[in-house]
Amino acid sequence: MDNQQLPFDFDYVIVGSGFGGSISAFRLSEKGYKVAVIEQGQRWTPEKFPKKSWHLKRWLWISPIKWRGFFSMRIFRHAFILHGCAVGGGSITYANTLLRPKEGAFQSGAWSKLASWHQELDPHYKTASKMLGVIENRILGKSDRILKETAESMGVGHTFYKTQVGVFQADETQERGKLYPDPYFGGAGPARNTCIGCGGCMVGCQYNAKNSLDKNYLYLAEKNGVQVLAETKVQDVIPMSEDGAAGYQVITSGPQFRTQKIIFSASALGTMELLFSLKENGHLKNLSDCLGDEVRTNSESLVGVRIPGSAENMSDGIAIGSGIYVDDKTHIEATRYTQQANLMALMTTLMTRGTPGIGRIFLWLRGLLCLLMRHPIQFVRLHWPHRWAQEIVIFLCMQTVDGKIRMRWKRNWFWPFSKTLVTEGLRIPTFIPAANDFAFKAAELFGGTAMSMSSEILFNIPSTAHILGGCPMSDRIETGVVNHRHEVFGYKNMLICDGSIVSSNLGVNPSLTICALTERAMGFIPKK
Repeated sequence: MDNQQLPFDFDYVIVGSGFGGSISAFRLSEKGYKVAVIEQGQRWTPEKFPKKSWHLKRWLWISPIKWRGFFSMRIFRHAFILHGCAVGGGSITYANTLLRPKEGAFQSGAWSKLASWHQELDPHYKTASKMLGVIENRILGKSDRILKETAESMGVGHTFYKTQVGVFQADETQERGKLYPDPYFGGAGPARNTCIGCGGCMVGCQYNAKNSLDKNYLYLAEKNGVQVLAETKVQDVIPMSEDGAAGYQVITSGPQFRTQKIIFSASALGTMELLFSLKENGHLKNLSDCLGDEVRTNSESLVGVRIPGSAENMSDGIAIGSGIYVDDKTHIEATRYTQQANLMALMTTLMTRGTPGIGRIFLWLRGLLCLLMRHPIQFVRLHWPHRWAQEIVIFLCMQTVDGKIRMRWKRNWFWPFSKTLVTEGLRIPTFIPAANDFAFKAAELFGGTAMSMSSEILFNIPSTAHILGGCPMSDRIETGVVNHRHEVFGYKNMLICDGSIVSSNLGVNPSLTICALTERAMGFIPKK
């Protein structure tokens, strides 16, 4: 029988089960399509999460050495990128903070003229917020009070707000940590426990309170018959006609499938990596040459204040419970880890001012030496991992200031045997004066020491958990990879629904925007 006449295994195959993939799967299943979701990460349940971040093999995802955790860290020349890898994608390890960006955030990049995004996404923001159970945070801790009081001392206390979060939190009629029947979908969803405020959102919620995708969109999609293939990696995608109109053959580390249509939702990094390899091997040779362009880090910086011997536990609360605006372009959130997640201490060091580069490194070394000689006990306590999460308030700074890099598919000089993603372009600033000034002020007010990421000082590399772009949205193939409906230029029956199509720095956590964009994209697809 001719390939063109063979039946399809699925109407849609979706690569990745994060925000774009899970929403696509649920909405398509509602419309009557037969859908498969392919996810290289594991399926996690509350009892499976590691109790401590020192259980590296269970926490970290490092494919070459076969560590199969849910948290991945990748370092590039221009960025140190943190992201998730699991059934449910980044929702398993994200801070469950679901915010709308300001209107000005959509005014840069190739997509800025394609729609009035702020207005057009409004109904989809509302839909996604309802599905994810978004509420205003009800649990504030010491870190949130430090953020508020520091903001007040700097004249911006009026901008303080409680974050919008996707967590099942007790109201005045409920108890913390208690199991309740499905509170969101009229009994169609799973039973849930109310949040106890342990601060462990970003290392896997062990208490069944976090509204990760496996408890809403993906859960309901599976009830509708969607097949989720965990621990399965897509290795090749072969169009069965030049433009994909006849469907696609999907080769994985497990079975092979024939699908009429395909959606890439493997996160910005995962989608770029897969598409670059498919363009290289010639199977998707018609992809736009703009692949890898317009990559953004959300202009982020991670700083903080450590208060050794703090009487109050800084990890009490939820991962990100509050935020403030230092100015129109600079947004700072109070962030925390659970007291069992002290591994991150190895990535922090004494904050240092100065222009990034060799001069800043010498200033840092001088500061460390002075601290060691004058206050050796403080030096040790500042860098010792024990009680790190209990003693530090982390400030996540995000800006809408535009800055972008490119990613390309090349051989690294230190590993010339195969190609991989590499970054190119101008450096993105690692030193955000507003963020550093805020940390120094908080340290002064509360008797602590300002801290920053070691990678930012030693290598001039910013850290981000919100890598965006790489498959920019545009009105033509010469300037973008997808059109305003997320359809891939050069191919039929192919879409991209994840953070790779976001073409500007949003200045806030981008998860809700990715959800809204995907809800919008699914609205263009008719019922089967």
